[in-house]
Amino acid sequence: MNRTTLSLIAGVTALAAVTGFAAVSSPDAGATDEPARAAAHLPVERTSLLCPQPSTSDLAETTYTSFTPVTEGTKNEGKAELRPTAEAPEPDGKGDEEAGGGEGEKGDEEAGDGEEKDGESGKDGRGGKDVLKPGEPGKPVTGDTSGGEAPALIGTAEGRFAPGWTVQQTTEVAAGTGRGLHGVACTPADTEFWFPGASTGEDRTDYVHLTNPDDSAAVVDVELYGKDGALKTTVGEGITVRPHSAEPVLLSTLTEEKQTDVTVHVVVRSGRVGAAVQALDDKLGGDWLPASADPSGSLVLPGIPEDATAVRLVAFTPRDADADLTVRLASPSGLITPAGHETLHVKGGMTAAVDLGDITRGEPGSLVLTAPDGSVPVVAAVRVLRGKGEKQESAFIPAARPVGDRATAVDNTAKGTTLAVTAPEGTAEVKVTASAGTKGGTPASKTYTVKSGTTQNIEVPAPSGVKGTYALTVEPEAGAPVYASRTLAATEGGVPFFTVQPLPDDRGTVAVPEAREDLSVLQKQR
Repeated sequence: MNRTTLSLIAGVTALAAVTGFAAVSSPDAGATDEPARAAAHLPVERTSLLCPQPSTSDLAETTYTSFTPVTEGTKNEGKAELRPTAEAPEPDGKGDEEAGGGEGEKGDEEAGDGEEKDGESGKDGRGGKDVLKPGEPGKPVTGDTSGGEAPALIGTAEGRFAPGWTVQQTTEVAAGTGRGLHGVACTPADTEFWFPGASTGEDRTDYVHLTNPDDSAAVVDVELYGKDGALKTTVGEGITVRPHSAEPVLLSTLTEEKQTDVTVHVVVRSGRVGAAVQALDDKLGGDWLPASADPSGSLVLPGIPEDATAVRLVAFTPRDADADLTVRLASPSGLITPAGHETLHVKGGMTAAVDLGDITRGEPGSLVLTAPDGSVPVVAAVRVLRGKGEKQESAFIPAARPVGDRATAVDNTAKGTTLAVTAPEGTAEVKVTASAGTKGGTPASKTYTVKSGTTQNIEVPAPSGVKGTYALTVEPEAGAPVYASRTLAATEGGVPFFTVQPLPDDRGTVAVPEAREDLSVLQKQR
């Protein structure tokens, strides 16, 4: 192997560790019969996450929680930080040029000067200061803010803090439109997102939040699809998101059509953004609607609460062809077909919806959707209601990616947390680890068996002497793929506040090609 090839492999290995993706072909690969060797899995060296502007309500109380699970093979050094965007725009999408940016340089100098103790940073992100700075992997850290002026956040983690870095943004709004518990896991930037379950109806005030982490502007198209196809939009194309800034776009300003069920498609023409939909209802509270998993012929929507009083399924296919989705519920006893809702017909390019009622009937469950032969890709989400009458609250569960190697949910408490795990394709074993708390405690782990086709609410291991909130890390150990979600719940004034977050793979490691020769030996021969 020549020096060019060695340099290529070394460069791709470094790139993969940083970005999470790389591919390489050796120049002489076609001239050898040596079988390909298994790729090595190395911890990523850098991770970035984006958190949307939490709320515009003066009553909002927001907690940010950061956690990195302990990962073998990481270096001792590293850092992680969450900092505000250059400006926090008003909800009409027009930013105040002076908001949050005037003290940026000063904030850089002051960030982290304040004493952090008991897992709390005490920073709120205003004036360019860090919201929080993690102390060490394996221990969660929190930061708080209040009111409706908190900006969107851009987070970066390097070295030992990067693999599996997880940040949760949880906001409680006591009253008003969208009152309730709004929870969202901060996510990496991307170039395409699907949000079935949004609305431009009279009772809804839905925003799509766009956050640009980069040094150059991003240009974004927002497409809306209703029950009859694409909605006519006026300003949905070519939305500019300035560098290091955020734009909340009110969906009802993009179209004059009022529709209960809308699928939002965010496509980035240039650059990349983070995207999330905040759905606020006049009567049914509100929550964040995360992006659905990529369009697929088979989808899993994990962790519908056992006390759900109403479940509404919304689905969309971007293809011209129609899809007759088979609808099944993974219950604690196995897969069942809900009577009267065996299938959902989804027309190509049109949003379809159906009310499934109290489908879980007092037991935890997950929806499993399949198209015939998996030939027509679909995206989907459900809106879940808890409570009755005027004391109802809503949350959303999108189709989720599998847990993969590892996934983490943070901001958990002993009484208000439910972890649901489903294995629709076969029996699986998963290890669940509860971390130390933000204010102390000892981690605890336990392994569970999830039977094929079932959903199980896990009785999570309690950390010994835990104080504050803690992280839950799920690691499949054997068997079929698993899907998971975590529910946070609290009752305020008789209203059952809750929020649900899926647990996709944390992408903490990356596969890199194994060198065919010992590079250290060749180095010594030079």
